[in-house]
Amino acid sequence: MAKHADNYTFLTSGPIHRVIGTMAVPTIISMLITNLYSIVDTFFVGQLDTQSTAAVGVVFSVMFIIQAFGFLFGHGSGNYIARELGAKRHDNAVKMASTGFFFSLVMGVVIMVLGLLFLRPLSVLLGSTPTILPYTEKYLGIVLLGAPAMTASLTMNNQMRLQGNASFAMYGIVTGAVLNVALDPLFIFVFGLGVSGAAVATVVGQLVSFFVLLYMSGRGENIPIRWKHFSPSWKAAKEIFYGGSPSLSRQGLGSLATIVLNVAAGAYGDAAIAAMSIVNRICVFVMSIIVGLGQGFQPFCGFCFGAGLYRRLRQGYWFTVKLGTVFILIFTTVGFLLTDELIVVFRNDPAVVQVGVVALRWQLATLSLVPAVMVSNMLLQTCRKPWRANLLAAARRGIYFIPLMFILPRYFGLLGVEMCQAWSDVLAFLTTIPVVWSFFRELRQLEKAA
Repeated sequence: MAKHADNYTFLTSGPIHRVIGTMAVPTIISMLITNLYSIVDTFFVGQLDTQSTAAVGVVFSVMFIIQAFGFLFGHGSGNYIARELGAKRHDNAVKMASTGFFFSLVMGVVIMVLGLLFLRPLSVLLGSTPTILPYTEKYLGIVLLGAPAMTASLTMNNQMRLQGNASFAMYGIVTGAVLNVALDPLFIFVFGLGVSGAAVATVVGQLVSFFVLLYMSGRGENIPIRWKHFSPSWKAAKEIFYGGSPSLSRQGLGSLATIVLNVAAGAYGDAAIAAMSIVNRICVFVMSIIVGLGQGFQPFCGFCFGAGLYRRLRQGYWFTVKLGTVFILIFTTVGFLLTDELIVVFRNDPAVVQVGVVALRWQLATLSLVPAVMVSNMLLQTCRKPWRANLLAAARRGIYFIPLMFILPRYFGLLGVEMCQAWSDVLAFLTTIPVVWSFFRELRQLEKAA
């Protein structure tokens, strides 16, 4: 128990910039590495042909769904664990760790089985054109085999992070991703497996991550995963839903948005699908740094909320938002200068570059608004405000993006597809302001009552 007390003291009384920085750095690395799976696959597959590049982009939405359930159980159980540790109720945290893990593992098996049973109709539904379909089926059929390992790995990763042990969480994700990077060119080019080789490398990396994280869960200050602590109940399921549903909304709607985007871009040819998938990869990769920063804020937030340190919680929130916004402003400045080069790195096809440059510049124009939206979402999620957290989680890639993707291309053609995310970001930011203001008003009332 002494080590838990040390974690509690650090998170509730250490210097805010140091606490969030200590939590965020390994978390940012984990997020970057998680997104490296798809980035690396896109890069190496991009050396083959446009159809293979587009197929990886199409399957990206399924990866989002798998991640969504990993985050549902990881954030749901992890946020509960953080609050309980902050309130010094350690036994409740121990039971939730194993319960969230086994729920997640079972869900991964369900996704794998259903995906393989409906492989072809799923590939078509995701936006595959007849020329892309054979490549999608090859890639997706193999990627689905890693679904149980992926959901369970993300759950363990987030549980460790929200306990304040982000460095342990990082090790498993980094190990699997480095292996994936090494195996991609080997399987794709040396063994001649093409797009199937990229999928095999991804699955092998995910399996290695799973076993490393399972080992790490019993090390240091982490709460170990044990079958005897598995305690399924309605209360546990409710807590997981309250704490994790915003992540499911964010990731799940991100997947649906990607499908809608692929279908809309498909009307303008395979090059448009490939270009939009590349732009999507670049922006998701950059935003993973902001997600990692926000997730570094979450254990600080959970412990402070559980301990009733509301003023400290607000100070940590503003520090995180400002830091994230400054980073994005620096990236967008560089991105505007190197837009062409960023697209060419993935696919040196004039038709792909033409579409990708315009789309990337539109997204860069409003990207600096997104840190406030994401960190606010995580604040509400960790403080167990599920409906407001779900609203903000759904805004950027769901509530606004999906309707706009049906409306804008009708009036602006391909340009409507390219600028859809930018307008969605503006609307999501305007929605965030009153929602966060109302929550901070509640915190001030709690402060006065205390």
